[in-house]
Amino acid sequence: MLSELFGVGQWNLNNTVGWTAENYYVVNAEEIWQKLFLVLICMITARSAAMAFNRYLDRKWDALNPRTAIREIPKGIITPKNALLFTIASCVLFITATFFINRICFYLSPVALAVVLGYSYTKRFTPLCHLVLGLGLSLAPIGAYLAVTGVFHWLPILFSLVVIFWVSGFDIIYALQDEEFDRSNQLYSIPAWLGKAKALRVSEILHLFSAAAVVAAGRLGGFGWLYWMGVLVFGGMLLYQHSIVKPNDLRRVNLAFMTANGIASVVFAAFVIADLFVTF
Repeated sequence: MLSELFGVGQWNLNNTVGWTAENYYVVNAEEIWQKLFLVLICMITARSAAMAFNRYLDRKWDALNPRTAIREIPKGIITPKNALLFTIASCVLFITATFFINRICFYLSPVALAVVLGYSYTKRFTPLCHLVLGLGLSLAPIGAYLAVTGVFHWLPILFSLVVIFWVSGFDIIYALQDEEFDRSNQLYSIPAWLGKAKALRVSEILHLFSAAAVVAAGRLGGFGWLYWMGVLVFGGMLLYQHSIVKPNDLRRVNLAFMTANGIASVVFAAFVIADLFVTF
């Protein structure tokens, strides 16, 4: 049980909201599969809402940017109205799914949506938009833990820090492609603010923080050797993407952004899951 696995440092948020009538730890296979199904619905609908809203809100800039002019709204494949309706439907499904998980997740669902939808506005007023994107994705470990256990714990906080620094770092790398466009259209980003070379240094620092957080999570969680093998792969992919992207050579940005980070996430997750089965 997770109560035995992470028995220290917990603060029962259910006590705070006055919902203490039942045991929030999942203890049987049926409940585990139900939770997994609902969490997957939340993941898909939140991501879909965020992406659709971003496309809706940025349709003007997407049409002007040669890199994004092929997207569905500028190309006329999807109308802005339908993109907005899809966003609303995804939000409704997300909130509905949280209602059937537990009350804490339901209460916090508007907060999660505010962050993931609010990101789309940030490029209009702050170069820290990359951190807001990272924040939105970093809610996943906390949300999943609350969905399964109904309690707060420091371990998912550490994994959320891994995500926010990791995502922010590679989003800066991706934004290198739009430095000139962002600057000429009064849009904000780290590359447009600092230039390509300094932006890459910021990305490197953020990825160092991400690596430190994943090590701290491993220590706190008491994971076994498979976890640490995953950490090596994760760290290796961080190093790799910084080795192939240079301020004066952006040809392999997509390789760094998509391939390296895709491998890092999938392989690390596989090692963590395997470690949980072997160690606990």
